[in-house]
Amino acid sequence: MINDLQSSWELSGSGWATCLMKDRSSERKDIVSYCTDALADLLHGVAGLYGPVPISRFSFDLEPAEVRWVLRGMGSEVDVAIYRYPDMSASFDAPDNQGTLVWGSTQPRDLLGPVVIEAAQSVLQFHGEDGYRAKWVQHSFPTAALQDLRRLHLQHDRCEVRHGAAVSQVAGCFLE
Repeated sequence: MINDLQSSWELSGSGWATCLMKDRSSERKDIVSYCTDALADLLHGVAGLYGPVPISRFSFDLEPAEVRWVLRGMGSEVDVAIYRYPDMSASFDAPDNQGTLVWGSTQPRDLLGPVVIEAAQSVLQFHGEDGYRAKWVQHSFPTAALQDLRRLHLQHDRCEVRHGAAVSQVAGCFLE
């Protein structure tokens, strides 16, 4: 399988991060606020795809806008849809279809999991837990969420890469 999905998470100031999702045909980049524990929400959301009801929803606060991620597992595939709402405080109970679809992609779950793991692992390797907390301010690095997603991926997807020691090793999973 050719890796046509990329994700990155970069801390870009005190309480701000840049989240990028990119596939072969399009990309979505958002500047995310620390008003939510966004990286932890992303990790928990992808981990939720391994449960009995593989649908996850979570939002990132863009101050004042919101982007809501809706992940729907369909067998071994995941439909990723990102909706934008102009005001997070006004869109709390709004249905998905009231937002504007700003990015969508269907990807294998065994690709989405490692791509998100790699993005989070890169942040941890670059900043460390103390550096992450200093920059993200209100939330600690989501170590438990990262470990949980890694465990679920290794348990349920055909992959022999350990996803943790070296970020470059993650690519080995994509070649199987």
